[in-house]
Amino acid sequence: MIVVLVVISALFHALWNALLRLEEDKDRAVVGAVLVAATFALAVAGVRWGLGSIPFATPAAIGYTVCAGLLESVYFVTLARALEIGPLGPVYTVSRGGAVLAVWPLSIVLYDELVTWTSSAGSALVLLGLVFAGLGRHGGRDGTEPDRSGIAWASVCAVSIAGYHLSYKAALRAGGASSATFAVSLGLAGLISLIRIRRDGRAALRRLIRARTWQVVRMGVICSGSFLILMEALAIGGSGYVLTLRNTSVLFAIGLAYVIGERPARAEIAGAALVAAGAVLMAWT
Repeated sequence: MIVVLVVISALFHALWNALLRLEEDKDRAVVGAVLVAATFALAVAGVRWGLGSIPFATPAAIGYTVCAGLLESVYFVTLARALEIGPLGPVYTVSRGGAVLAVWPLSIVLYDELVTWTSSAGSALVLLGLVFAGLGRHGGRDGTEPDRSGIAWASVCAVSIAGYHLSYKAALRAGGASSATFAVSLGLAGLISLIRIRRDGRAALRRLIRARTWQVVRMGVICSGSFLILMEALAIGGSGYVLTLRNTSVLFAIGLAYVIGERPARAEIAGAALVAAGAVLMAWT
């Protein structure tokens, strides 16, 4: 069951990233999507609360949730910046694969997850895949010259991804309900994003939402669905296991890159395949 949940979450995650890559104003678009996703998540959490689910059983669960929200806000801005500069395939591979390399050893230390020869071999494959992904030409959809600063932003994004995954797992272990934890975290990230873009940015966001209502709502719902499914998987599985297995989504991202008009280089395809293979090995128990 957990494998099915993680794979569905992976597909949804790669899809909403691909949709974001198509947006001209990615920073405003991601803020709009976050607000839609937070609204959707709050509705789900409210229904579950009404059915008897306790949102937060301990103060620690709230604290870890706030930490996750802060890191989510970093994730969204760095993701938008990376996709503004670099193509979907390598940006997605580096951000997700880099997060795996950070989360896996920390999960062993913090949550007593097992070290096996397969997980060790898998981490080596992920590292090799990141090297290959970084070797691609990294030209945009319009054929522009390579700009490898997108990979740098994706690397920062990877750190934030690792951080919020570990914070989510800590919140769930401390008694946070999966839907409530995600809803509050994403709501906080949305609020921080609104403050960050300032008055002019909020005016531009309103214009964007009026002009591209369906596109923003679609991104937000898919984003929320991806994370809500992830939270359910985290609630029943180890954080290292769930995150590594979820990063098979890099293969979905490469396929979606072709759909939106990009042509990933062979090194980028090889890198994504290695990261996905490494993720499977790391999740193998």
